[in-house]
Amino acid sequence: MANPLLSGIRVLDLTRLLPGPFCSLYLAQMGAEVVKLEEPQGGDYARMLSPELFTLVNRGKKSVTLDLRQPEAVAVLKVMVSQADVLIESLRPGVMDKLGCGYQELKIINPRLVYAALTGYGQTGPYKDRAGHDMNYCAYAGLLDQSGAAGGPPALSNFQSADLAGGALTCALGILAAVIGARASGQGTMVDVGMLDGTLALQALSLATVRTLGASAARGGDILSGGLANYSIYACADGKHVAMAALEPKFFLNFCKTVERPDLAAMPLAPGPDGAALRSALEALFKTRSRDEWELLLADRDCCVSGIYTPQEALDNPQVKARGLVRMEDGKPLPELPIKFSDAAGAAGDCPALGADTSSVLAGLGFGAAALAALRASGAI
Repeated sequence: MANPLLSGIRVLDLTRLLPGPFCSLYLAQMGAEVVKLEEPQGGDYARMLSPELFTLVNRGKKSVTLDLRQPEAVAVLKVMVSQADVLIESLRPGVMDKLGCGYQELKIINPRLVYAALTGYGQTGPYKDRAGHDMNYCAYAGLLDQSGAAGGPPALSNFQSADLAGGALTCALGILAAVIGARASGQGTMVDVGMLDGTLALQALSLATVRTLGASAARGGDILSGGLANYSIYACADGKHVAMAALEPKFFLNFCKTVERPDLAAMPLAPGPDGAALRSALEALFKTRSRDEWELLLADRDCCVSGIYTPQEALDNPQVKARGLVRMEDGKPLPELPIKFSDAAGAAGDCPALGADTSSVLAGLGFGAAALAALRASGAI
C-alpha cells in the first residue's frame, strides 16, 4: 500500500456480524491496523452464518481470541487499550461497564482513546436497551415507509440501509473526526452512534417534504420528483427495466429529441393525473426495445436514463471496471475501497482465521510464553 493514510492507527474491534465489521473494514482499507477481538468458541457469528459475508467485511484484519467474561481477559484488553487509538464495540449499553472495561475506566488507562459504541438506538433514550436489526431501525426512521412502489405496501430492500449507511459509515466518520481531535488535543472521546439516529439523518428529502408540506408524502411523492413520469421506472420489451431520472427539463428534452418524439416534450411534466398521458406514452415507448437496446441508444445522449442491473451484472459494468471497484479472487468478487486518493492507495489483505494472530499480537505487547500458556489454560484466550 502506497502511503496508507491511517498508518500507525491501531483499532480494537469487538463488533460482529455486519455494521461494526463493515465500519472497521473501511479503516483497515485506509491503512489502520485493525485487531478483531473474538470469543474463543466460534468467534464472530458471521463465520458460521455466512462465511462469504464474513470474508467480505473482515479482510485485512488480525484475529485475537479473548473471552471478556474472564477477568484475565479483561486485564489483557486493558493492556491492549493502553497502546490503541480506537476501540469499537456493539454491545448493549452498560454491558462493557459490567465487564469492567467501559469507557470511563478505559479512558483512565489511555486518555487519548477514541471509544466508539455502535448500537441500534444509542446510549440514551427509552429504546436504548431494545434488541433490533436493520429493518427495525429503517421502520422507526421512516425509511421503510418510503420504500416500495407508489400505492403499494412498504417493501424490504436487500440493501441494509441502517446497518451500513446509517450505522457503519456514520460510525466511521465519527471515529475519524475523533481521531483527528485526539491527535490535536491529546484527549479522546466516546463516539455514540445509534443506527436509528444515522438512518433518520439520511432522510433529507423526506424531511424536506415534511418541512415544505407539513406532512410526509405518500410513497414515491417527495417534493422533488414524486409521481413525475420523467422520474420513474419502466419495463422494456425483454421484461427488464430502465430507470428514467430526467428530472430537469433539459434532460427530458434530450431524450425526446433522441427518440424523435417531440409530442412527448409537449405533454405536461406533472405528478398525478395531470401527468398520466405522458406516463402512458412512455410505458408504451419503452416496451418497444430491450433494456440493452435502450442503453445503447441513450448512453451518450445526456438524458439520465440507465438500465437497471442485478448486483451480478453490476460487476461487469464498464464504469465499475474502469474505477477498479471490484477485484476477483478465486472467481469471487471482492469490493475495493470506493474512495480514491491522489497520493495514497487503499487495500485490505486476507481474511483471518479465528485466533490466528492471538499469540503474535499479545507477544508484541510483552506477554511471554508462560503468560500466554496461563491465559490459554484459564480460557481467557
